[in-house]
Amino acid sequence: MKVVILGCGRLGSHLARRFDREGHDVSVIDRTSESFARLGTDFRGTMILGTGIDEDVMRRAGIENADAFVAVTAGDNTNAMAAQIAKLIFKVPRVIARFNDPVHEDTYHTLGLMETISPTIMGSNAIHGIVTGKFAAKEDKG
Repeated sequence: MKVVILGCGRLGSHLARRFDREGHDVSVIDRTSESFARLGTDFRGTMILGTGIDEDVMRRAGIENADAFVAVTAGDNTNAMAAQIAKLIFKVPRVIARFNDPVHEDTYHTLGLMETISPTIMGSNAIHGIVTGKFAAKEDKG
């Protein structure tokens, strides 16, 4: 599977390493070259330095052949724009966008981005479940 990841922070780098270990073809886009150090020396994927909403940068990452595009930068607006480009222009079959501010969830869905992830909402749900005894916390070191 060809996966393009926008954002090489903690989440993006962890995800990229995981897909890479599983044998997938992974490209990671980030604006800061120092971020790629998080991938480690054994990362076999492609690292693309650039802005993730630039179509040429996305093409260099292989977006035209991607099975999945994942936008996990720290910027909700960047993630939304990049996900829309991947979905509408490049017709990537599976597009996932992270949003940090739960207020943006409805906006993302209005934009047609139905596959969204919010660490804020997920964390809140997990903590609530642990406190109320309705959730068994399990950490994935994957």
